[in-house]
Amino acid sequence: MNEDPKNTNPPDQKRNPIASVVVALVGVACGAYLINPTAGFIELIPDNLPFVGNLDEAGAAAILISCFAYFGLDIGALFGRGKKDETKEAKGEVIDS
Repeated sequence: MNEDPKNTNPPDQKRNPIASVVVALVGVACGAYLINPTAGFIELIPDNLPFVGNLDEAGAAAILISCFAYFGLDIGALFGRGKKDETKEAKGEVIDS
């Protein structure tokens, strides 16, 4: 039976609890940073800089979404992304040559 070499965590093996705590703490820190008002106490890149002012918030949001995905919460479904089995390839709409 061929196993996926990318899968380093078999389904029967539980996650490391220390890693889960670290991911949860990073998620809480990113959530607190996003809730922080614009003129708040913590600001990595000032928002009044053109084109780059909101990159720190975008990065924090991306990390927070990744933390949710680590714990199995699919945020992409909120934005209209279908399930993985409903892709065009699964429906037979893709033509391979």
